[in-house]
Amino acid sequence: MRITILNGEPNPTAAFDAYQKLLAERLKALRHVVETLELRTLQLKGCSGCFNCWLRTPGECCKSDDSATICRAVINSDLVLFASPIVMGFTSALLKRAADQMVPLVHPYLAVQGGEVHHRARYARYPKLGLLLGAGHDTDAEDIEITTAIWSRTARNLKSTLSFVAVADRDAQEVADELALAA
Repeated sequence: MRITILNGEPNPTAAFDAYQKLLAERLKALRHVVETLELRTLQLKGCSGCFNCWLRTPGECCKSDDSATICRAVINSDLVLFASPIVMGFTSALLKRAADQMVPLVHPYLAVQGGEVHHRARYARYPKLGLLLGAGHDTDAEDIEITTAIWSRTARNLKSTLSFVAVADRDAQEVADELALAA
């Protein structure tokens, strides 16, 4: 299986960064193809809501940044793991910015699905999504619940499901084994 990890940890020396590296190594040992995108090293200008990715350059952001790299990695994966520490009650700005720039992966056209209005799919297949959270000393259960609910909605908007959620407070190998089963 092809797994892409979107690492939203802004600090390369943080314990969460080391944790997700252990997780990736375990997934590789289980014979998965793992690509980690260190979001802190990518140039992401952020979505400005210009709609050019739908109208002028369909399927691609018109800005010259690394969003196309992220979109290609996501759409070519079987599972995408959003990995981030919880910062002030939510995932990092790096991860949120990367997710916002995935808008080109869906069409601008709308359809009613399950009683809700959503964008139609641009591609025939989308990856499953997972969420790995690093809890800080001020993180509580409500932070994790709200963050999970928001990323579950993001998954729905990206024509997927949030099939895995874990907090990085357990053994990385155990979490990797569970992630492999969820995919």
